[in-house]
Amino acid sequence: MLTIFKAMFKEEWRMHSTMFGNLNFALFPVLIFAIAFMGAFLLPLISNMMDTFILSIVVHAQFFLMGIMVGSFGILGKEIMNRRFGQSSLIAYSARSLPVSEKILFLNFVVKDILYYFILWVLPFCMGFLIASPFMNISLFWPCLLFLTISLAFLTGLCTVFLLSSVYAACKRALYLVLIFLLAGFAIVSIMFGPVSALSYIFLPANLFVSFSYSGLLISLLLIFVLFFLSVVFYSPYDSASEKRYKNQLSSITEKISFFSGSTLVAKDFIDLYRSGIGIGQTLFSFVLPLCLIWLVMSFVNQYLPQTGILFTLAVVTGVIASTMYTWLTEFDSISAYYFLPLKLSSVISAKVKTFTVLQVVPLIFLAFVAVLSDSVGSFPNAAVLCLSISFFELSLMVRLCGLSPGAMIYNVRVFLVYILVTGPVILILLGLTFANPVFAYLSALMLIPAWLLMKSGFKKWDSEDFTGL
Repeated sequence: MLTIFKAMFKEEWRMHSTMFGNLNFALFPVLIFAIAFMGAFLLPLISNMMDTFILSIVVHAQFFLMGIMVGSFGILGKEIMNRRFGQSSLIAYSARSLPVSEKILFLNFVVKDILYYFILWVLPFCMGFLIASPFMNISLFWPCLLFLTISLAFLTGLCTVFLLSSVYAACKRALYLVLIFLLAGFAIVSIMFGPVSALSYIFLPANLFVSFSYSGLLISLLLIFVLFFLSVVFYSPYDSASEKRYKNQLSSITEKISFFSGSTLVAKDFIDLYRSGIGIGQTLFSFVLPLCLIWLVMSFVNQYLPQTGILFTLAVVTGVIASTMYTWLTEFDSISAYYFLPLKLSSVISAKVKTFTVLQVVPLIFLAFVAVLSDSVGSFPNAAVLCLSISFFELSLMVRLCGLSPGAMIYNVRVFLVYILVTGPVILILLGLTFANPVFAYLSALMLIPAWLLMKSGFKKWDSEDFTGL
């Protein structure tokens, strides 16, 4: 078991380090540490504007959300274990050639991924706060407690989505029943004890940070253990159906979208999304669920933000998360698969950008839903423009910096630093302008100009790259 784990750990390191070097990958947690260290000095200013409990919920919700974003092993694990896309051959696929069960291999794969994300994100963030605390006269008890509760928040989010995605992979109807049960439970607790109390039950680690108790710690650990145990029990590396057969839809879909140049590649992307189940699964677990969670948290800080302010903030967040749809389209694509075809890499990326454009109907539907429920229908056009402008700007930046490997290249410290230095100020300025006057949201459309230039330079850059040897 330990031998497999070590081999998978090395495999993960080599996958990233061979793309952009050992140093660039190793410096990624150092960058997170530096951001957390500098951000800690803003705490006195933020705590003067926001209640401590709400601030605790916001910080822990971010790591709960991160766990949600990376925890859909029930879907992705099946793709990797079955080598569904042919080009991604990992140790996880070795169960068919080695005397090791699929469950053992999959368990190693999950634990390895959890440890990797923990080292890359959770540990450096907490260490940044820990090292900064003596300069701010903060007792060491608080950074140590934060390390514990943030770890619990991350694992709770990850295990929750792991369980939901495993249930979804086993039986889609069962997932809908579970979601209805959870929503009904939240509604009942909200009615009985109030919405803030209900939220504190969901974010138990945040509650633990404000008022620590050993009983609360024990409940949190038990919850994580039960969620993880059930996830592994429900998970199956095999499809429930004996064999899936699909009609050849490439010609018919290509004809329907013939108004796109490169429509064959666009049709291939849609077929990949449909046959792998990633289209629906990722929409649920990497888009709708995180955004609903953020919306839920924001609805409890409405004393600081008006309804339109919440809608615009949610539009910005939706735009950022919507841009990650590009990673859905490239997740299992390999450059080497296209390298032997008479295609420029820019043609492949361009087709994915067109598929991405069609998928942008999903964030628009979500924002329309939020606008209706929050009685802010009049602000929907502003929010839609803001969301789409940010989404396409982030997409163009990913194309320029990462090409067809955004999921891996984002861990290149140079790429990540450029990404946050470019997007952070732009988003803050747009949000500030929109809060000053909602009409200014339309100014965000100007971002499409640099987005177009970035996209063009990205095409030129990746066409000139030499991928010989891949």
